[in-house]
Amino acid sequence: MWAWLSSRILRNRTGILVVLGIITAFFAYEAKNVKVSYKFGGLLPKTDSAYVQYERLLEKFSEDGNVIVLGVQDKALYELDNFQAWWQLGYDLKAQPGVDSVFSEAHLFELVRNDSLKRFQLSNVIPTKPTTQAEVDSLHAKVRSLPFYRGLLYNDSTSASLMMVFVNAERFNSEQRGDMVDLIAARVDEFAKGRFKVYHSGLPFIRTVVTERTKSELRMFVGLMVLVVAVLLLLFFKSWRAMLVSLTVVAVGVIWAMGSIGLLGYKLTSVMAIIPPLIIVIGVPNCIFLINKFHYEFATHGNRVKALTRVVYRVGRASFMTNATTAVGFATFVVTYSDVLKQFGLIASINIMAVFALSLLLVPILFSFQGDPKARHLAHLDRKWVDRSTEGLVNIVQNNRPMVYAVSGLLIAVSLVGASRLKNESHVVDDLPTNDPVMQDLRFFEENFHGVLPLEVMVDTRKKGQALKDVNLKRIAQLQDSLALHPELSRSLSIADAVKFTKQSFYGGDPERYELIRGNEKTFILPYLETADNKGGLARGFLDEDRQSTRLTVQVADVGTARMDVLMGRLRAQVDSIFDPAKYHVVLTGTSVVFLEGSKYMVKNLVISLIMAVFLISGLMALLFNSFRMVLISLIPNLVPLITTAGMMGYLGIAIKPSTILVFSIAFGIAVDDAIHYLSKYRQELKLTNHNIRRSVLAALREAGVSMMYTSIVLFCGFSLFVFSDFGGTQALGLLVSFTLLVAMFTNLIILPSLLLSFERSITTKAFEEPLLDILDEEQDIDLDELKIEGRDTSKEP
Repeated sequence: MWAWLSSRILRNRTGILVVLGIITAFFAYEAKNVKVSYKFGGLLPKTDSAYVQYERLLEKFSEDGNVIVLGVQDKALYELDNFQAWWQLGYDLKAQPGVDSVFSEAHLFELVRNDSLKRFQLSNVIPTKPTTQAEVDSLHAKVRSLPFYRGLLYNDSTSASLMMVFVNAERFNSEQRGDMVDLIAARVDEFAKGRFKVYHSGLPFIRTVVTERTKSELRMFVGLMVLVVAVLLLLFFKSWRAMLVSLTVVAVGVIWAMGSIGLLGYKLTSVMAIIPPLIIVIGVPNCIFLINKFHYEFATHGNRVKALTRVVYRVGRASFMTNATTAVGFATFVVTYSDVLKQFGLIASINIMAVFALSLLLVPILFSFQGDPKARHLAHLDRKWVDRSTEGLVNIVQNNRPMVYAVSGLLIAVSLVGASRLKNESHVVDDLPTNDPVMQDLRFFEENFHGVLPLEVMVDTRKKGQALKDVNLKRIAQLQDSLALHPELSRSLSIADAVKFTKQSFYGGDPERYELIRGNEKTFILPYLETADNKGGLARGFLDEDRQSTRLTVQVADVGTARMDVLMGRLRAQVDSIFDPAKYHVVLTGTSVVFLEGSKYMVKNLVISLIMAVFLISGLMALLFNSFRMVLISLIPNLVPLITTAGMMGYLGIAIKPSTILVFSIAFGIAVDDAIHYLSKYRQELKLTNHNIRRSVLAALREAGVSMMYTSIVLFCGFSLFVFSDFGGTQALGLLVSFTLLVAMFTNLIILPSLLLSFERSITTKAFEEPLLDILDEEQDIDLDELKIEGRDTSKEP
């Protein structure tokens, strides 16, 4: 089939180019429809209990985490000019599209008792901009007399004050958000100029920063990848045509990848943004193998047409299988229940095979339109550094195998010790460096208000109208007292606080009356409470329509999944000790819980997908080599790099989290390609040397080793570029994958040939030489008399 395909590619090159052009134009159009995801999440399946509970919270109440928080820490805030500016800032932000309300010391409410209507009405404490310092001082005292806001909007002990900007969640999470955050930031910068620093945080703000950086980094890394790859190709081949052909292949591949994302309606996430650079670093090695084989064949017999046809049918099937193993590594993500991983795995696996097809078609076709390679284009085949490197490897494999095994054993032992130190820990924003302004601002809110990440306690009393009963209000207040003992948690807010505020307002704002209603007070205060959960009422955000369920809202610091897991266990015990599980249904939910469970779920699924990738790739290699022993031998040099990487992570304190566990599946799927290329060439040499194992091992090392080194260098440099990312997860991905692939290059060039020589007859069986599926048609060739390239008289070819 491959011999037939090679001839058809060259005979129909114009038609193929037209078809590829049409497909590329279609995908380029679809790529314009790619939208960016502005939401965290997507890690949990919709059937997961944590996801279901969070959706129930949103159904009963409203979405959490839709607050942009602005903070200042300066007593000068209460000077007239500054306070006027702070008041004006809130007023202007409220007028911004997408902002629902603003809440700060200058923009808060009190309850005003209306005896004629038997209800409380919300009233602005500061309805107009203050005009004198005495007025500001009076307002400051007024705010301090309202315990409802203490620890929520200000911290007297640190002179910190904050402004909550509530954004419309539906609009903010869509493309209609526009430059909402940029406009808010610009207005805040205008206020801060010449005054004092304003700190920014809150999930909407953090999501915006992450999303915008994801978009900018996608463009940056694609550009850097192209530049680095171009330089490397020029260094390897010293040929502009080889470089341009390779770049054309990966450019089309990137367009197809982005177009497929748009075609399937997926959104661009921080994970999906890896796809375009990934296609480049995987597509270029395909081109290198094909071009290197083309030059090698041309140098052997000087016939360009014959060389191009042999490129397809001698390297094409091997490249197909190596790309298939890489695609399988990514395809295992599809069987998880995480939407993010499913989409990433599907897009990656499809486009890995697509870029293989593009390289197999475009490389021979584009070179067929050009003249014969010149002597300088073939000079890389005789480079002294390459010869010295391969001969050095040959010497090690021939004469120093005991040392190879000893060093490998020591490396594995040391790595296992390091791997035992690995910790499973994720943070909501740990992908940003510690000195990043976003992280520094987040630490400000954690130090002064104990965090900004939403945590919700939803209490279902299981009976309608029971949420406002005395016994339940007392239990809620008791739970709040327990939560206050945890330094990771902010001051909580609940229906009990709303009732206390109501009582204080009933008694004319007396701070001493900020407490729950007593039995003898119900008769004259209860009528005012009946309308508390009406639209616009203070209690509306804490009660469902049936007054059966209520929520308790608190913020938690970004303490990491390990510490958060412990905290959740303690909170669960405290909740169950206050609310009898037989009588109440209480759930701990919120964005922070969904993230915690999502991270744990994703790590678990990535481990499963890695195990599946190992078995599936082993199955493919068994199909290729028809020998369990050969599969086992080929896996050893590709598992050693994974163990080594795990050890390095342990020693460097790099935690297991979604972005780092992803490394192993990616690296294994790519690294095993070298083993397939080497063993394919080894089997070919066995037939050419009449089953002389030693000669075949060394000959395969000398020829395949060159391409393996070239591709490994490209992969190493390509993935290394990720260390320039602003995201810690992307940095770790680049560092760890490049390190793993570098180690894999040496293990496949040294350990694999060493094992073949050491175990010779016991490994290289007759079944290996006669596999279920040939990947090299080395005994076939094209009849050049029957081959005609479209539009060219082949009889004049040399």
